[in-house]
Amino acid sequence: MIDRMVQPIVLNSILIFKVKEFLKKIWRYTWKATVWFFIITILSVILFRWVPVPITPLMLIRCIEQKMDGKEMKLKKEWVPLDEIASSLQLAVVCSEDQNFIKHNGFDFEAIQKAMDYNETHKKTRGASTISQQTAKNVFLWQGRSYVRKGFEVYFTFLIETLWSKERIMEVYLNVIEMGDGIYGAQAASKTFFKKDARYLSKSEAATIAAVLPNPIRFNAGNPSGYIQKRRAWITTQMSYWGGILKYEEEAVKEKPKKKKR
Repeated sequence: MIDRMVQPIVLNSILIFKVKEFLKKIWRYTWKATVWFFIITILSVILFRWVPVPITPLMLIRCIEQKMDGKEMKLKKEWVPLDEIASSLQLAVVCSEDQNFIKHNGFDFEAIQKAMDYNETHKKTRGASTISQQTAKNVFLWQGRSYVRKGFEVYFTFLIETLWSKERIMEVYLNVIEMGDGIYGAQAASKTFFKKDARYLSKSEAATIAAVLPNPIRFNAGNPSGYIQKRRAWITTQMSYWGGILKYEEEAVKEKPKKKKR
């Protein structure tokens, strides 16, 4: 009789013990995985502070998509230093994609709030990703709109803003960003669309490349549609307003002082 009463208690104790051991194992594995995640990601960001990014997740995804669609795989890219990319293109992408690039720390909260207000009243949504966020997403992450991916994007954006200079962020951005079907980076785009090196891009050509960045698969910088021509005109106007040379400082580009009326 006593054995029958004790047996369930013993079984419950064994079950509880096994559950506790199982949870401890999960915790140990989770802890180790988290530590290794931080070590690997931080070291990767430090490495790419100096080493050119060889390939990105988006490049691989696009190659797979081309193969699945029965198309020839295209992957044109050529890494060049920032000083071999026309300053007009650097200025054009800032004017087009992120006018607060110099002064923010990776996130433009004013632009985010404006995008949220706009999206509440419009069917077509508007994004507010900075150049830093786009760089983090392109180098380290996959495409998508999930909260998980967005969380990783915030993490990597914080890392590159902390460990890289603004010049390096711009250099990586202009070397890995998708600029056409199978075309990545300023040098490949410049050679494909304008038959010249990126350092020789004119103001209009730079503005054209910047104009297609929101959707480089749909639009073609070598054969700009009416919509792209309008965007190019707007970007060119913005470039004239901000000046011809983009200065990488810890403060925003200052407006030119107005002449006093006599």
